[in-house]
Amino acid sequence: MARATIATIADAAGVSTATVDRALNGRAGVSAANRQRVFNAARDLGYLPMEGMVRMPARPVRLAFLIPMGQNAFMRDITRAITEFAAALPLVEDCAILPLDGIGPDSLDRALEALPADVAGLGVITTDHPRARRAIGRLCDGGIRVVTIASDVMAPRKSAYVGVDNRAAGRTAAQLLGMMTGGETGSVALFLGSHDFHGHRERAAGFLAFVAERCPGLNVLPAVETGEMAARARTTMRGLLREVRDLRGIYCVGAGRRGIVEALEEAGLKDRRPSVVLHDLTDTSRRWLQREQIDAVIDQNARLVGEQAVTRVLGAIAAASPLLSLRAVRFDLGIESAYGEVEADIR
Repeated sequence: MARATIATIADAAGVSTATVDRALNGRAGVSAANRQRVFNAARDLGYLPMEGMVRMPARPVRLAFLIPMGQNAFMRDITRAITEFAAALPLVEDCAILPLDGIGPDSLDRALEALPADVAGLGVITTDHPRARRAIGRLCDGGIRVVTIASDVMAPRKSAYVGVDNRAAGRTAAQLLGMMTGGETGSVALFLGSHDFHGHRERAAGFLAFVAERCPGLNVLPAVETGEMAARARTTMRGLLREVRDLRGIYCVGAGRRGIVEALEEAGLKDRRPSVVLHDLTDTSRRWLQREQIDAVIDQNARLVGEQAVTRVLGAIAAASPLLSLRAVRFDLGIESAYGEVEADIR
């Protein structure tokens, strides 16, 4: 089938080529009815991408990704997915992974100083700090397409966010803990990596809202910020086990979770252990599930997040016709039962 043109779309829609040009480019002077006719014809003729498809650049481009490594296995899994997927795409001339040496705006500024000058698109995992928003704005002003990953940044000129609905994930965590505690009264510990992560704020907000609505017997303790550090989480967890006698559940929003698990193991609580819900199914968290050291994991599929981050960056750069599929990133659950590990896709 020959490639559709403005003229063939005009013939199919029964309008002029000028009307097609104005409709497809979002200009004024086209009635709602004619605009709909044009888009229907363009879609039917294959001029527009199908739903779930993203345009790709006309020539190979250089990409970069800024990712805070630290002690976070999920970040390493995303990095691996990005690297492997980008290496398989001829349209990616080069894909640089620039590790952030922290989670705040200082580490972002240092990494941006090392950003190659010819990068066309950038993926970033960072906190939603005003300085980060301004930095992303400057990149966009300079023509670099920016996509936020896993945790959004409220920078208005970024191209896209890739990740799960974090508020829904937080509500799911609360629902799980409510089921696990079986209507008992008691306290729940809430661990955040940082309030500056938009995704962490959203998870916490969803969690707190669900508990308030549906779990009246549970008292959520003041949130603890770990800075994504296992040592800080371990110290705090030890203190909670000493001081909070009615601790029924633990929800860890981000990294630092190893410290929580280690503190619980040290306490030797066995059957009296609080229920534990974490994020991100990695090799380590899978072992914790299998050993019944934790109870559930809400996973956002690091491989899919990494692949779709690359796709989104390329799509933001694109000006020509090649297409790659785009799938929604949904979170999954990992639960250890008497019959073995269960992974359920949450839709």
